[in-house]
Amino acid sequence: MNRLLLTVFALVIVVIFSGCSKTWSGIKSDSKSAWKSTKSTIHKATAD
Repeated sequence: MNRLLLTVFALVIVVIFSGCSKTWSGIKSDSKSAWKSTKSTIHKATAD
């Protein structure tokens, strides 16, 4: 019984961490995109 419980617990942890990994990747991608857009906008506004 304990082994089954441990196996289920390990599977749940793996699923949670794989979801967090994808979320973190998305956050980094969105942040990079926002930074590039902001940098471009500031450059255009101060180019004159």
